[in-house]
Amino acid sequence: MRVAVIGTGLIGTSIALALREHGASVWLADSDPAAARLAADLGAGEPLPETLDVQADVAVIAVPPTAVAATLAALQARGPAGSTGLARCYTDVASVKQLPMAQARALGCDMTSYVPGHPLAGREKHGPAAARADLFLGRTWALCPAPETSETATETVTELVRACGAVPMRTEAAAHDRWVALISHAPHLVAAAMAARLEAAPHEALELAGQGLRDVTRIAAGDTVLWTQILSANAEPVAEVLAEVAADLAEAARMLTADEPKPVAALLDRGQAGVARIPGKHGGQAPEFTAVQVVIPDQPGELARLFNAAEAAGVNIEDVRIEHSPGLPVGVAELSVRPAEAAALVNALEAGGWPVRR
Repeated sequence: MRVAVIGTGLIGTSIALALREHGASVWLADSDPAAARLAADLGAGEPLPETLDVQADVAVIAVPPTAVAATLAALQARGPAGSTGLARCYTDVASVKQLPMAQARALGCDMTSYVPGHPLAGREKHGPAAARADLFLGRTWALCPAPETSETATETVTELVRACGAVPMRTEAAAHDRWVALISHAPHLVAAAMAARLEAAPHEALELAGQGLRDVTRIAAGDTVLWTQILSANAEPVAEVLAEVAADLAEAARMLTADEPKPVAALLDRGQAGVARIPGKHGGQAPEFTAVQVVIPDQPGELARLFNAAEAAGVNIEDVRIEHSPGLPVGVAELSVRPAEAAALVNALEAGGWPVRR
């Protein structure tokens, strides 16, 4: 596959790295030449030449939502008359779909070769230096072909998605935007609102911070410029979710401060029920895991040694969390494994001298 990646931030460079692992030819371009050079230095591909002897099979437009349509129009205009432009088909990675599709139609873009897409993967870091070839492994990648989109273009982009290790999911653009408001966009603002409470917090309070606070606020470190565009482009669905969350929190505050305070168990129970519905890392019903806690020295190589011990025991670590002990040269690694494998892991670690608690 020959792929042109336009935009070498976290997502664009990660796509390029994933495709390079499968032997694809990848050309890179970015409005910031330094970003494109860094992506190339990371092994993500070669700079996109001014003219190509052949068309790319796919052009991946990895730019902010409001720039997708203009970029698509420019790429489709690049090439001989009568051709589909730089590539045979195009896709984007914007986390909203109705806005770029409407703007693309308004600009007269060829919608038959355009397959709007959105990989449901990311990190709180951004830029090519944060890119990872395995970023999309097992993650859902929404594809929202327009009624005019050709099946050939959709199939080609689907092949690219699978080459990145992701799971393609076709959906309609309006439904996509409603759903991501619930599972991505509103959660980002909720995390930001909680993190904002910490700005003026006493240093002594922050010294007490544990993993719970880090979990709740992690995504608040995302790029402000990009997230402002995303939230503005999907404003109405996000506002609806936020209003519902605000109502729940206001009711909880009222109950806690009433003359006769009432428990908020109902909201906590609903929260547990909601968490239980989140799919597992490969989709489908989330499996039950057993947590094995291991005390590890806070020094180089110890985490690798721990993972090697699990590998030697034939146990797959499904998830890991690390809690550092303030003022102590140790931490606690919580390894999530399948229940049937927990005993084997505990026995192997104890035999290796690791302090273990299950």
